[in-house]
Amino acid sequence: MELKVLNVEGKETGRTVSLSDAVFGIDPSEHAIYLDVKQYLANGRQGTHKSKERAEVSRTTKKHHRQKGTGGARAGSMKSPLQKGGGTVFGPRPRDYSFKLNKKLKQLARRSALSLKAKSESIMVIENPVMEAPKTSEYSKMLTSLGIIDKKSLIVLDDSNINVYLSSRNLKGSKVIKASELNTYTIMNVKSVVLTEASVEKIEQLLS
Repeated sequence: MELKVLNVEGKETGRTVSLSDAVFGIDPSEHAIYLDVKQYLANGRQGTHKSKERAEVSRTTKKHHRQKGTGGARAGSMKSPLQKGGGTVFGPRPRDYSFKLNKKLKQLARRSALSLKAKSESIMVIENPVMEAPKTSEYSKMLTSLGIIDKKSLIVLDDSNINVYLSSRNLKGSKVIKASELNTYTIMNVKSVVLTEASVEKIEQLLS
């Protein structure tokens, strides 16, 4: 697959980039995508939820009414889950939600996600953006020129560019990452994926 290289003003530069079919043109595995996204979200969970059970609540264990003759149930403790303020039955406890996935499966998931974006024509390639200082207005102007200012977008750089990164932080719908940080969730969570020329080669090296 060949894509035209655009400049930051959204105009064609006359150059093209060939995307590897081994990374951007495979038959997508939806199950691999599901597993990788599930792991990403699970690894982000704190797992600190906790409720007090019967042995942990501070309530009296004095028998609060007689055993027989009241017409009600037998009761001997205010810690009972049946009582107001009593302990929770089988309540949540702190736990680790993270799990591991095979490296090859994770690579398959990322190739599948990129292939889906390529098939839906949601990938574009641009020249490496150069910013002398962090400036949100300049970054926003670039997104407007590319026609993605109103879409959730992902800009993939070949290496860290602090000025581009800082310029993007005030825009909730746009995210900037390095090629080495690319993951399935981030790809699937946006409408448009914008790759720099230099990042294409790096992505293909990492995923091929």
